[in-house]
Amino acid sequence: MASWNPWHGCHKTSPGCANCYVYRGDARRGLDASQVHRTKSYDLPLRQKRDGSWTIPPGDMVWTCFSSDFLLEDADEWRPWAWAMMKVRSDLDFFFITKRIHRLADHLPPDWGEGYGNVAVCSTAEDQERADFRLPILKAAPIRHKSITCEPLLGPIDLTPWLGEDITQVVAGGESGPGARICRYEWILDLRRQCVAAGVPFLFKQTGARLIKDGKLYQIPRRLQHIQARRADINYRCRTFRPKHDGREWSVSHGEVF
Repeated sequence: MASWNPWHGCHKTSPGCANCYVYRGDARRGLDASQVHRTKSYDLPLRQKRDGSWTIPPGDMVWTCFSSDFLLEDADEWRPWAWAMMKVRSDLDFFFITKRIHRLADHLPPDWGEGYGNVAVCSTAEDQERADFRLPILKAAPIRHKSITCEPLLGPIDLTPWLGEDITQVVAGGESGPGARICRYEWILDLRRQCVAAGVPFLFKQTGARLIKDGKLYQIPRRLQHIQARRADINYRCRTFRPKHDGREWSVSHGEVF
């Protein structure tokens, strides 16, 4: 598993961005996360070791652009090269999450077709308004591997209009960090119910820092938020985002989390 951040920094665009972990981390280092820049690891997928082997070995999963947004406006100049590297490294599996799925259609590479077999795209939907706007676009987009993340979950969401065989997984979780907003366990359970009814895998990723369950507010330390979510034992057909390298279908690994 590898992490590739070809550019760093972002601009807050919706309620889910209010307590962004990238902004928090940069602030601790005295940096301004709204200043977007290309990173020194921009060409990481193409780097080689002294013996000529790839720095990122074939078969690895590459978490892409997790300190920014792959479809960020500021990165329009750099993105074509990023797409090209993904195409060259067809032996790697790239996964990125975006709050800007509406920009995808205008910024795809010319040879994208119905999607690169080694690229998975996940759209966020932190509340009903964002779901209603973003998910019809995700459903209609030419993407081989689509998923949805409801993180941080800020309210109840009806995903039923967009769930189907083309959705690889739905991930849900509360908000972490200082100032975290409340997540209600009933919202999590309702998303799971929708996924089970549609046969779509569901992952309860983390509780968040403030979770209300059965009318009681639980304030959960960061180190326990993933653990407590797993202990809830409500994941459904849980799988990792791993396409087979022939680009035809996803390979499934039950019980794994991000």
